[in-house]
Amino acid sequence: MDEKIRIGVAGYGNLGRGVEMAIARNPDMQLVGVFSRRDPASIELLTQAVPVHKFDDIEQFRDQIDVLILCGGSKNDLPEQGPALATLFNTIDSFDTHNKIPEYFAAMDSASCVGERTSIISVGWDPGVFSLNRLFGEAILPEGETYTFWGKGLSQGHSDAIRRVPGVKAGVQYTIPSAEAMELVRSGSQPQLSTREKHTRECHVVLEAGADAKAVEHAIVSMPDYFADYDTTVHFISEEELRSNHSAMPHGGFVIRSGQTGDGSKQVIEYSLKLGSNPEFTAAVLVAYARAAFRLHKKGVHGAHSVLDIAPGLLSPKSPAQLRKELL
Repeated sequence: MDEKIRIGVAGYGNLGRGVEMAIARNPDMQLVGVFSRRDPASIELLTQAVPVHKFDDIEQFRDQIDVLILCGGSKNDLPEQGPALATLFNTIDSFDTHNKIPEYFAAMDSASCVGERTSIISVGWDPGVFSLNRLFGEAILPEGETYTFWGKGLSQGHSDAIRRVPGVKAGVQYTIPSAEAMELVRSGSQPQLSTREKHTRECHVVLEAGADAKAVEHAIVSMPDYFADYDTTVHFISEEELRSNHSAMPHGGFVIRSGQTGDGSKQVIEYSLKLGSNPEFTAAVLVAYARAAFRLHKKGVHGAHSVLDIAPGLLSPKSPAQLRKELL
């Protein structure tokens, strides 16, 4: 086997731990270091022999890491960390604030080009895998409508956003699709649905001592990019209830393209995901795209890319000849 791809992980929360587990299932990769803003001595990895370093020391390891997987949050971490690190490392991230992706891409592209590095942004299942599904649907059925439904499931990005609201000690957010809206779409009738008609959002929040519940609720339901466009319910619960009833992180969703061909034949394409662990699945996608970033950089391809720019064969450890024989 060729020399292993050396992977670094920046941030060790649920996503970082998922990346560690995914690397263990890919024989062509090796986890060489984890970088955290927490005290490294307080972090126990699943892979005992791998060192944990201070995040501030990360620049010292630029020649020891082939691809750095960024596991920070999209709201506050990645907009700052991404461009700073993309000048030093080949990077993969899961930036998921959809309407801010163009400006984030521009910042990452500029930084990656300056450092002659390769970055792939917004990798995961949405944005990510579902982005590809939407592209395929529109390309194959140019006359039609695309619909994306998420859930029911726990959203990492939205949960991170509510935990950053002043007065919130802990919390999770569930996205719930409308069953009625989904059946209308599956019928091929191509309904016009508002954001609010397709999903609701449900938050379960543990307050800090002395926090104003009404102020916290208002801050959540009015938050732009996350909750303002949805019917959002906030439930205040105890830490014990959060641990007992909301510690699992399932998710999933559907991408449906409804269109016509020929003289009006109805065609419906549907993709779905049913995820037992949102962060573990997202991490598995990140790790596959790390392989692509490594290969592109070896070819001298620099700058930022999205999943829409990456040839699928670059994700697989198999050779092009194997893929043609086994999967075509």
